[in-house]
Amino acid sequence: MLDLKTILHPTDFSNTSECAFRLACSLARDHGARLVLLHVVELPAPAYGEGTAPVTVIQISLEAEREALDHIQAPQGVSMERMLLEGDAAYEILRIAKESEADLIVLGTHGRTGLGRFLLGSVAEQVLRRAPCPVLTVKSGVRPPIVETPVSETLAETKG
Repeated sequence: MLDLKTILHPTDFSNTSECAFRLACSLARDHGARLVLLHVVELPAPAYGEGTAPVTVIQISLEAEREALDHIQAPQGVSMERMLLEGDAAYEILRIAKESEADLIVLGTHGRTGLGRFLLGSVAEQVLRRAPCPVLTVKSGVRPPIVETPVSETLAETKG
């Protein structure tokens, strides 16, 4: 059995991330682990006009991102820390996993394939390949219920 002291949950505020968050909370509660909630704002690529100075294509409101992050509440009994960073999502997730000495990363995956994955890349795949700890991915469309029974007992019941 894993000794979980710190669980990292990167979020993009999607339904899939919400599902992964619920699972991360259940695991944190069951193991008495600290939950680190991370959101990475990816900066847009600069566009160049006629002059030499870059023109920002999209104005990013970090305040709106901070509000969305602060809106996420952990259930009672779960110790949670929030982090908002700017940069490449996969790089920052891996960096924070190392810095926080995460024992587990729980993240949602959108399950893109083909051209969508080629064009957009897969943050989940990059994290899976290079993470310093186990990674639990939650597939899009799966919505675990909020349960009072510890997750480990629920998983044991489904195996038997």
